[in-house]
Amino acid sequence: MRKILLGLLTLVALNTQAQKSELAEKYGNSITVEGLMDQLNILASDALEGRETGERGQRMAAALLMDHFQKLGLKAPVKQGDQMSYYQNVPLVSSKTKSSYLKIGKTKYENFNKNVFVGTGVTAGEMSGEVIFVGNGAPERYESVDVKGKFVLMIGDNNYRATRKASKIAAANGAKALIAVRTETDEILEELMTSYRRYLEAGRMTVDTGIEQNDFLGMYFLAPSLVKEILGKSYEKLSPIAFSEDNAGFEKIKKGSVSISIEKEVKKITSENVMGYLEGSDLKDELVVVTSHYDHLGRRGDKIFNGADDDGSGTAGVMEMAEVFAMAKADGNGPRRSMLFLAFTGEEKGLLGSEYYADNPVFPLENTVTNLNMDMIGRNDDENYNDKDYVCLVGSDKLSTELHEISEEANSTYTDLELNYVYNDENHPEQIYYRSDHWNFAKNGIPVIFYTTGSHDDYHQETDTVEKIEKEVYLKRTRLVFYTAWELVNRDKRPALNEQ
Repeated sequence: MRKILLGLLTLVALNTQAQKSELAEKYGNSITVEGLMDQLNILASDALEGRETGERGQRMAAALLMDHFQKLGLKAPVKQGDQMSYYQNVPLVSSKTKSSYLKIGKTKYENFNKNVFVGTGVTAGEMSGEVIFVGNGAPERYESVDVKGKFVLMIGDNNYRATRKASKIAAANGAKALIAVRTETDEILEELMTSYRRYLEAGRMTVDTGIEQNDFLGMYFLAPSLVKEILGKSYEKLSPIAFSEDNAGFEKIKKGSVSISIEKEVKKITSENVMGYLEGSDLKDELVVVTSHYDHLGRRGDKIFNGADDDGSGTAGVMEMAEVFAMAKADGNGPRRSMLFLAFTGEEKGLLGSEYYADNPVFPLENTVTNLNMDMIGRNDDENYNDKDYVCLVGSDKLSTELHEISEEANSTYTDLELNYVYNDENHPEQIYYRSDHWNFAKNGIPVIFYTTGSHDDYHQETDTVEKIEKEVYLKRTRLVFYTAWELVNRDKRPALNEQ
């Protein structure tokens, strides 16, 4: 009798699982090429003017997203006064360098001439200061020197993230500015300045925290040939000292001096994260967040940067997934966990919308189970993966191996894409793990999966247009995110975090 009972229970369990799979497939199949392209054709149209953060086209896109979430019956989750809104207002400040120079002795080097300034600081006219050598800029280099109110000069490698970290160390020790030599030759610096000049001249946007600018001005990237003019020793002689294991030799390096001048144009901007909330059932206090960024590069003269793949593709995916999960709930098959469908502003300006959300979460971060983030899922990397049904996944195993397994199983069960993990390597030169909005969840200990496909020739060009979207594989990628989300919102337990 006991064996019969166990057999019946097993059969019931298997049937229930089969029904769940059929249910997931039913709604997954409701995501169609036609539905995705209907949304994308509007998002990436000339009418939205490239959706640049803080500009009219971005606000039009925000209104489109709000209208979509509202029509689906998703809740407006953001409290604004005594009203609830689909918008989370994101206060930003834009600063553009009007003029900058660095003077060594009587020789003045204007911005982009053997130096380039990166930062938000300003000076009231010309400012002179002592320059102290701090090797590779590591924390221990500051142990025996007082750099408060002074300029510091470091020699590093050509790694922007490492140099940014060094600038924070310099600021924490009271330095006024960091002069960083991050290239081995003047020619390499020239190439970098040429590549980034348009970006730097367009200005830098940051979240407006309401806190006054601190005393740290920013960074000057310096040509190696100028090091001797400041410190009396050449780059070639100082470089091995910079990377020595201790501070040996530092005392023999004389202090130098420079003068700098920085003039900025500053304005305040308000932009919007747009979100719709779908309440769950028995596990409604826990949350799965599905994200994309809906901003892009705007327009430059007559050229409109439509951003069909980057990231109209991910945003249309969020919109379609919201529609399908809302349909499932209307049918009585709603998720057990709650869901937040969230489109970020300001990603192209430095992950600003997601940074603001992580610092000002609408729902507690500790209740956020997972973030599934889509950015550029509509095209193939033609150089490496032409005509392949693939997707690159980043971060799935970083914080939760169980999340990685859920993702793999969803793919093998439903979509059968080639899952590529080339960008999952934290040492990959493109540093993708840190370069889209999922990072602001991951850095707070929330498991993430980032879905992307790598770059292509139209990345950040006006040629990133709708007709180049590869529709069938775009559909498969969106469905994979859906099936992964379906499992995450309906399983009994949230994915376990890896032991630290």
